Amino acid sequence: MLHLVRDLALALREHVLPSLGSHAGRAHDHAADAAGGDVTFAIDAGAEDRLEEFLAERAPDVAFYSEDRGLVMPPGAEAAVVLVVDPIDGTRPALAGLESCCVSVALAPLHGEPTMADVSHGCVVEIPSGRVFLAERGAGIVEGPPVRLSVNERLDRMFWTYGFRGRPARALTEVLAELIDGSSVGGGTFELGSAAFDSMCVLDGRLDAYVEPGPRMVADVAGMRQEFERVGGGAVLNNSPYDLAASVLLLEEAGAVVTDAYGHSLGGRPLLGSGADYQMSIVASGNQALHKRILESVEAGIGRLNG
Repeated sequence: MLHLVRDLALALREHVLPSLGSHAGRAHDHAADAAGGDVTFAIDAGAEDRLEEFLAERAPDVAFYSEDRGLVMPPGAEAAVVLVVDPIDGTRPALAGLESCCVSVALAPLHGEPTMADVSHGCVVEIPSGRVFLAERGAGIVEGPPVRLSVNERLDRMFWTYGFRGRPARALTEVLAELIDGSSVGGGTFELGSAAFDSMCVLDGRLDAYVEPGPRMVADVAGMRQEFERVGGGAVLNNSPYDLAASVLLLEEAGAVVTDAYGHSLGGRPLLGSGADYQMSIVASGNQALHKRILESVEAGIGRLNG
């Protein structure tokens, strides 16, 4: 299974790589728009086709859940495992030819309703560089660059990332304002467009933290769901399980601190599903002291938004 997860991620990377920066890939394939409501670009549709083709050849008895196809069961067979795949995490950076796009593949037993804690294997491959991050639960990081979690504990020295795709900019900026302002001179803030890339930057120390409070904003602030739907063209667009399944396992096996924006574990969250009911906030950081300060700042930001 470890080889299957890795080989699939690399096959998808090989398929997508020639299309990086392609204007033709920006065409919208509305017939295949994602189950969670996001736009499906032509580059996404091609990668989804390659996913289905690879599994038909290599693992025809394995189920998969992807951003655009949802849950696909093998024909005429009961699947024992399911692959949770985002063929291009960071479609927009990929279409712009930027480095922050990845393939994300996770594997879990398919029994009842699997959760994030059931993920047994995870692989993220950075598409432009080809760097592989591979983890097995309980065995740590089995392939990838050295783990270098940040020891920085200061918000004003923090190098960190967040996401704006499909989020209402004024509201999100209010929640993150103290973190953005506080780190804008002594540290650095980045919107990179890929949850998987953001997470791997925390794992290898390029960044101190990744902060994504969107689902908490929707849950805790009156009228915020409507604001997300306004920006998302009728859909709430936050991180779904397919965005985070592989990355969370990799971060946890590397020893990073990973919670939702309340400070709770993501382990009990459903693994299969998309749309607002399945979406997850995330805060990932290199150490507990910094993590605590980030959560306190997010809490204050939610308070300001409510006010």
